[in-house]
Amino acid sequence: MTRPEDSQWAIPVSQVSSRPGLSKAIDQDFPAPSGVGDEVVGVREGEPVRVRGSFDSIADGLVFMGRFTAPMHAECTRCLTPINKDWELDVTAFFPYDPALANVSMPENDKGHGKGGKGGKNNNDVDLADAEDESEDAYPLSHDGGFADIEALLRDTLVENLPLQPLCKPDCKGLCPQCGVNLNDNPGHHHDVVDNRFASLAGLKAQLEKEEEAGK
Repeated sequence: MTRPEDSQWAIPVSQVSSRPGLSKAIDQDFPAPSGVGDEVVGVREGEPVRVRGSFDSIADGLVFMGRFTAPMHAECTRCLTPINKDWELDVTAFFPYDPALANVSMPENDKGHGKGGKGGKNNNDVDLADAEDESEDAYPLSHDGGFADIEALLRDTLVENLPLQPLCKPDCKGLCPQCGVNLNDNPGHHHDVVDNRFASLAGLKAQLEKEEEAGK
């Protein structure tokens, strides 16, 4: 049976889940989970994602607020230039003590044992709406409330925010539609455009003028 603490993405939080008002700071790298984008745009599995922020305890669970910094790879949709840069995303998520309140399924060995589950909340506790005001995303803690596994949080956050049309720079000029030259590297590049719509009329005019000269 896999233990929660054996996960590459498990963060020990038992010291702050004991009572409301406590906080635990996080500043470390975690491997990017699988399934974040593709070869065109995404974050490769195993690449280090920097996680900075803190877990703050409230009556119903823990609220994580912080920032993810991931090495994104992409291809500019205008000029096809490869893009490799650090991608920063602000994150807020809720880790409820009651697994039934999380919108991510618990592992089979963790179900039904959440701290503060059924019968564990009293009328003096902070209402769950207070936590939901902070975040619309909820993720489960381990069965004993001792670990927060952020694998699903990392994947969801990165996938949901992948750029649909990544650009190498906001004012990318793209490629020349006629020859494919990168216009960012050749800002003065242009082609002389000849309007051929009246070419046949010009030829007819020249022929008539020639015949007129010959008839004189």
